[in-house]
Amino acid sequence: MKKGQNILGFIVLIAILFIGHNYLKSSMLFFRLLVGMGFGYALTRSFMGFAGSVNRAYNTGSTKLMRTLMGMFTATALISIAFLYNADPTTYGLWVNPINLGLILGGIMFGFGMTFSMCCASGVLTDLVTGLPRALITIIFFGMGVFLGYPLNSRPWIKDSVLTSETGAKLAGGVYLPDLFKWDGLNGYLGASILTGIFALIVVYFSIKFEESKKLDGSFTGVPSELAQDVVVEEEKKPFILFSEETYRKVFVNPWKMSTGAAVITALFTLLMGVTKSGWGASTPYGIWFGKALMLFGVSPEVLGEYSHKAASAYTAPFFETAINLQNVGIILGTLVCLLLAGSFKEVATSELKVSVKEVFLFAMGGFLMGFGTRLSNGCNVGALYTPIANFSLSGWIFLVFLVVGGVLGNKLAKKIR
Repeated sequence: MKKGQNILGFIVLIAILFIGHNYLKSSMLFFRLLVGMGFGYALTRSFMGFAGSVNRAYNTGSTKLMRTLMGMFTATALISIAFLYNADPTTYGLWVNPINLGLILGGIMFGFGMTFSMCCASGVLTDLVTGLPRALITIIFFGMGVFLGYPLNSRPWIKDSVLTSETGAKLAGGVYLPDLFKWDGLNGYLGASILTGIFALIVVYFSIKFEESKKLDGSFTGVPSELAQDVVVEEEKKPFILFSEETYRKVFVNPWKMSTGAAVITALFTLLMGVTKSGWGASTPYGIWFGKALMLFGVSPEVLGEYSHKAASAYTAPFFETAINLQNVGIILGTLVCLLLAGSFKEVATSELKVSVKEVFLFAMGGFLMGFGTRLSNGCNVGALYTPIANFSLSGWIFLVFLVVGGVLGNKLAKKIR
């Protein structure tokens, strides 16, 4: 074990908890920080990321992550019924996004972008620890894309939905699946659950078929991190001794199975939903961060607000008094703590320090496409995919289809220019 990093990890964790508890303005901000840390820790410990669902499949033939995500999406939706069943859905901040041209184009653009940057809106936060140069370039241009796309949010082809339902019309205008099954005896949630399961099984079916085809033609290589997760570590078989190196490795070092990471993320999402009455989002603040950076060069918050159709106060509000900012920072800190406790921070953090001029261009383009795409689709892989599906929105499944289309097209192009 690398005891120096291990000890530093505990020191950092204690410091975060102390500062968060004593210096954040409210308990809700502290809660958001902790939830973000949980997301960051789980994503890192289980080698999960939404972008990898397409990138891994295309480049290695492995669809394990895509299949795991389908299980996670479905499980989260089912658990959400505990909050929604006897409640008025409109009292929750459900992400029932509109279905329109913006959703389609945004999905394609986002899929394209995550190919070049090898991450997504949440993944770029974990990558600020694991791959700083790539992530830093990506998030700067991601923020630029979000900021430049802000004015589009009021355009009819992005705001209005070509398909809607009774409850969906009261939210953002999309289709709320329980509305389609009001006759099922369970307020529509039985039918919505079955349909969600069917959609997930369709994705799993095609994922398995794709992986089998890759194995048959000899192009399947597998993913090193997934192979590491499948290895049975010898110390797992040894007698349990509380204060031992083997126990420490089990608790803090050994990679989690992907299913474990999915279960933890599902639990955190459920907790977030129960406490805040809303789901997980990540990308919208990046545009605000970009606007704050412009203020350093003399651009007034009034000008920024007028351009982005937001209140000027959005750009002057203290950074650490905004809930979603704390949640995003928490993802970064959760990744940092995970790597330090595992003793792998130095090795991982220095593995991607060198980038070429071509890579800088690709990361910048990837970040911009993802950022601008989120304004068209009203969210990223968590805001337009995970949260809508967990909230029984048809838009999430449509976004997934075009995300995959964009990811495949992006990978084909990336292979030619890399």
